[in-house]
Amino acid sequence: MPIYCTLIPSPEHISSDHPENPARFAQFKRRLALPLGQPLAWLKAQPATFDEAARVHTPQMLQFLQDACRQAPAIIDDAPTYVSKDSWQAALNAAGATLAVSRAVLDQPAGRGFALVRPPGHHAEPWQAKGFCLLNNIAIAALDALQRGAGRVAIVDFDAHHGNGTQSAVLKNEKVGFFSSHQENIYPYSGRMDEAPQARGRLINLPLPARAGDRAFEQIVTQVLRPWLERFKPSLMLISAGFDGHWSDPLTSLGISTRGYFRLAQSLLALADEFCHSRAVFVLEGGYDPQRLADNVAAVMYAMAGADAAPDVAGPSPYAEPDIDERLARLRVLHSL
Repeated sequence: MPIYCTLIPSPEHISSDHPENPARFAQFKRRLALPLGQPLAWLKAQPATFDEAARVHTPQMLQFLQDACRQAPAIIDDAPTYVSKDSWQAALNAAGATLAVSRAVLDQPAGRGFALVRPPGHHAEPWQAKGFCLLNNIAIAALDALQRGAGRVAIVDFDAHHGNGTQSAVLKNEKVGFFSSHQENIYPYSGRMDEAPQARGRLINLPLPARAGDRAFEQIVTQVLRPWLERFKPSLMLISAGFDGHWSDPLTSLGISTRGYFRLAQSLLALADEFCHSRAVFVLEGGYDPQRLADNVAAVMYAMAGADAAPDVAGPSPYAEPDIDERLARLRVLHSL
């Protein structure tokens, strides 16, 4: 099965001492050079056009972002989110590279891929760049897929932060389902379980306690994602792959290990095989420990290549994992799963 990839490190999008910076990708070359048992098809991508970005974002927001970049360096929200002179082009490149992978996968009877891009996207609202994110790469890809004939698209967001921008972008679109698991009570302070009641059963938020990790995500796959996807019946799965849920990440306090990410990717790919015509695209979001980010990205690559295991240098979380049985039970009742 083809594995389509793009790599957009955006070295021109930079602000000194900011956690979302080009150094996040510093270890990728070393880790992705390892033999995966299956060759990766590295795609050449065109930047997204203004009109493609405008499927998600308002023209006013896009114009503001262009103007801010012309006047850069600048801070455009209190996350803080920054722009440099070339950040507008970097954002178009990241969105275009995501489109290249999703289109390649959608054009095949079956396929999988990974858009390794920055700046990330899932916090970017239709009307505002936000949370280190400029354009919402995955939402742009989802709406593009619908235009290209996908019946329904499921977005699974396992970043440690709530995908508020993606939720806003697809809130009224009944052909797009959205699931977000995220650490509770951290930025952007949204993603409550009872949010978006008008889209109940289609938009699902699962806030998690600190230190929730490998065991929690195994439960999430079997108790939430499987019944949700079986009912929603998507033809494409897009995955906001944020790796700031690793137990070593400096910005959050979840407890996922690299082995946990490998097993999560395996499970998502198996669900895509079963419910999404074997079409799955991972899109990079967060992850702020460069060494562990490279390890976790490589773990997903191993899973896509059909490997039985992936290297886990850091090992399991040293913290005790909390029980999430009660909140999973509440979630299943809320969404009739």
